[in-house]
Amino acid sequence: MRYFIVEEDRSSGYTGRVDAVHKWGLPGLSNCPACNATWGGGSKDYPSVDLTPVASLADFEEARPEPIEEYERMCELVRPFLPPGAVLEPGSEFGPLVGNARGRFGPLVSPVPWWLLVQREALEKLQAEGLRGLKGCRTELRFRQRNSPELLELELLPLGRAHPDCLPRNRKPPCSRCRRNGLTRPDDSLLLLDSSTIPEHLDLFRLEDFSTAIVCTERFVNACRRLGLDGVTFFPVSSK
Repeated sequence: MRYFIVEEDRSSGYTGRVDAVHKWGLPGLSNCPACNATWGGGSKDYPSVDLTPVASLADFEEARPEPIEEYERMCELVRPFLPPGAVLEPGSEFGPLVGNARGRFGPLVSPVPWWLLVQREALEKLQAEGLRGLKGCRTELRFRQRNSPELLELELLPLGRAHPDCLPRNRKPPCSRCRRNGLTRPDDSLLLLDSSTIPEHLDLFRLEDFSTAIVCTERFVNACRRLGLDGVTFFPVSSK
């Protein structure tokens, strides 16, 4: 099986723009006691997760750094609502995208590298092709135009990893407490997937260690091309 990185197709001619954030989120981390890092990822997002049953919901509505004890406490409040395979990190977000959208959108939309949106009709066509693991989640995007599309966000689980051969040899192991790896994502031309970590039951997922990278199978690419679904481009990536 061949694999591809999914990215925005800037030559497509579509003018659509999205200015939004997810409804809820974990705080960033302030001064990890093990590695002293202050950080927040935010690219491990779970739009299907509904946090309204959480009593202290207001704590998840403001982006901010917190000490690790508070971050870990909030993680435990969220964990019962996560889909199988979900991984949390500082800055992880939940619930629908809330904000504004404008312009002309293609069937597939990648407003930032770690989001993939899809028009409902396009999603239904892909699901009819038998592609696996395509879960469309509602958004709360406000359009200031007539005939606005219905954009859904695809929930992308972090399940694959980069192969060690494409990473620095002198890299340090992830922090024992906050799990930050401190590595820069390799360029697409240098990225190598670890074949032993690639999920065999999904045609679309994100990498766990470089979660801004959205990966799809050749089946997904072929279906999009056969159905004429554009708006994104596919960059081949090797595996080992």
